[in-house]
Amino acid sequence: MNFRLLEADEIEARVSTVTEKGCSVLLYKDARCDMRILDETVGPENWQRLHEVVNNNLFCNVGIRIERPKSGYDEWVWKQDVGTESYTEAQKGEASDAFKRACFNWGIGRELYTSPFIWFDAKSVNLDVKNSKATTRDRFKVDEIEYENRRVSWLKVTNTKTKAVFTWGRSRNLNEYNAKELIDNEQAAELEKLIEAAGVNYDKLLEKYGIEKLNDLNMAQYTAIKNKASESIIKKATEGKA
Repeated sequence: MNFRLLEADEIEARVSTVTEKGCSVLLYKDARCDMRILDETVGPENWQRLHEVVNNNLFCNVGIRIERPKSGYDEWVWKQDVGTESYTEAQKGEASDAFKRACFNWGIGRELYTSPFIWFDAKSVNLDVKNSKATTRDRFKVDEIEYENRRVSWLKVTNTKTKAVFTWGRSRNLNEYNAKELIDNEQAAELEKLIEAAGVNYDKLLEKYGIEKLNDLNMAQYTAIKNKASESIIKKATEGKA
């Protein structure tokens, strides 16, 4: 049974480890995502979940009805996994975690295991120190994700607080400007001179595109800004001659 791959807005990003140097981020799916994909793929009437306690551990069994036309009857196939308690709602969190893990066994969201290590340095995160331990309340979002052979091939994650961006891999969704290719140092230097000549506010430009430096622009953005800056410079020169 082949379940579809997760879309960007179905993937949650949470802080994993925080140090004075920055923080790492993990990708995960929630139980509602699993239920939605099961409903889409096999139909809500063709799957079920059962929970049981084994050696004081809560397990979830996810069963899917498989048609067996030749035998004249349907068969229920089950896959099982154990859950761990959450920090907020122990029993509910444990049941939900067991369900999500059982769905991983069916293949739902298994592609997340191929995600790269996601790291935001200290300059990209609002860090606090409590009891000599670094913490952060920043939130993160998966903006874009692509796959190749059911493995993550392109990923873009944003810190929604600071607008810092993490990118990894190479996107297949390239337009004529190679949209996901970031500009090099020479192009960044050229663009910096252009926007200065055009009177563009450097900090506001970075804020608009959610980046820390011009090198974080892709080719499509670079071309668009360059064209606007050039038009502005030409317009100023023309007005000056008039």
